[in-house]
Amino acid sequence: MRLISWNVNGMRAVFKKEFARSVMAMKPDILALQETKLQAHQRTNEMLDFAGYQSHWSYSTEKKGYSGVMIYAKHAPEQVKNGFGINRFDSEGRVLELDYGRFILFNIYFPNGQRDEERLQYKLDFYNDFFTYADHLKKQGRSLVITGDFNTAHNEIDLKNPQSNKDRSGFLSIERDVLDDIIDRGYVDTFRHLYPETVKYSWWSYRFNARKN
Repeated sequence: MRLISWNVNGMRAVFKKEFARSVMAMKPDILALQETKLQAHQRTNEMLDFAGYQSHWSYSTEKKGYSGVMIYAKHAPEQVKNGFGINRFDSEGRVLELDYGRFILFNIYFPNGQRDEERLQYKLDFYNDFFTYADHLKKQGRSLVITGDFNTAHNEIDLKNPQSNKDRSGFLSIERDVLDDIIDRGYVDTFRHLYPETVKYSWWSYRFNARKN
């Protein structure tokens, strides 16, 4: 099974950039997208009728043009859920859960904590409450695949300038401790499991030509 996870930072924009051709060249079974920034009425026919894939969507009811996740899937799940049962999180359209019987697939856009202390606490609460929910599923014998944007770099190898970012949300020790705890609870960072010493990044700021520089 080939699974791709991608924070698109606005779905309408990527569909203007040969999105379909690029994705189909990789032939994913599941494509999980975060930060779609769409409402239901903004989906185009091209998005809905995409190369034979089923589509599943979660939208922010908190505010328009914000957050949102979706999944393109070749095979139909047995059940689809939006959120994980806590309205203060579910209203932001951050979680899709697809139950395939043999495993449960999550696509999650975890909160960004950079705005203020209240938002940082919201992010930490989200981590705690979601993984409490996930642990409950594991105790029932379910296998979980969690995709998405965690909005936190775990270790120094995971970002270009760790020292200059250690006091910023996204690399705070309190956030990194949460990821330590998640790993200690038996979850696996699949990239680092396969490539423990490889220097690779999955996000660049769109400002200052960060990826090129």
